[in-house]
Amino acid sequence: MTGWVLGVDSGGSGLRLALARTGDDRGTPVPSATAAVDEPVRTGPSGIDADHLLGLVLPRTTALLSELSDAARAGGDLPRIDAVCVGAAGMATLGDELRAVLPGAFAREVGAERVALAADAVTAYAGALGERPGVVVAAGTGMIATGTDLRAWRRADGWGHLLGDCGGGAWIGRAGLEAALRAHDGREGGSRALLARVAAVFGPPASLPGTLYPRPDRPAVLASFAPEVARCAREGDPVAARIVDEAAVQIATTAAAACPETEGSLVAPTGGLLGLGEPLLVPLHRELASRLPHTRPVPAAGDPLAGALLVADRLARGTLRLPADPALLHLG
Repeated sequence: MTGWVLGVDSGGSGLRLALARTGDDRGTPVPSATAAVDEPVRTGPSGIDADHLLGLVLPRTTALLSELSDAARAGGDLPRIDAVCVGAAGMATLGDELRAVLPGAFAREVGAERVALAADAVTAYAGALGERPGVVVAAGTGMIATGTDLRAWRRADGWGHLLGDCGGGAWIGRAGLEAALRAHDGREGGSRALLARVAAVFGPPASLPGTLYPRPDRPAVLASFAPEVARCAREGDPVAARIVDEAAVQIATTAAAACPETEGSLVAPTGGLLGLGEPLLVPLHRELASRLPHTRPVPAAGDPLAGALLVADRLARGTLRLPADPALLHLG
């Protein structure tokens, strides 16, 4: 029977899973089969719903194994799954039910003897940097940095759009909207360019509170304006440029808080916010170099699903170097 590992990446918009053959220490296992579900795992009074996650993952895992296995098509045994890694948004604070249920369920249903349950920040780290010391910055709608010296994990920010996520997409969008409304009122610090973009994107500026405040997806709505701020910065608007420059400072400050002091540590910015391009990337690289002179910037090698496969593979072979943690990386 061929040894396989299963990686799962569960986020706010859906779930992805992949199967890969157990590999070696030279790199991340290459997926042999993948599946995706455009349905997020439910969260209830006990946290992330373990039964719902299993209901999404197990049938698709069986289908992928059947597709891959000549023996299965001939009525023989399915390939053996040696280890599973589930990376899930909210695992650190909402994962108690997953930690109680999933190891036993994967052992019964697919025969996996080893199960890792990880916060999505950990699988993002593993996908980006593997098992090397450093820090990974995840800048999207929100903003969080995760670092390790391979002895313990360090996290900074990720407190949500009301309490933190400084420098993230919602933070930039909110600052841009504020500057637009300052111009609308005739207050100092306003931007006529951003005011024009508000009118084009959202309609009359006076209607913005009614448009924004009732929305349950306010962070995403705020973040949707971040590209407009970057556009105005690119076109020379000084207020927009200051907002994006300050976002770079905030991101670099968060990275520095989570980064180990180990000389030669790596730093990998990731996330959709990097798509804002030069207005953000130029000051961000400058600030990272200034605040983290002992690090080396590198591009992310892979995504969180690749990280889940790497953790599962190393767990299967007993060579995992990333540190266990009760909340962030639970090994069952």
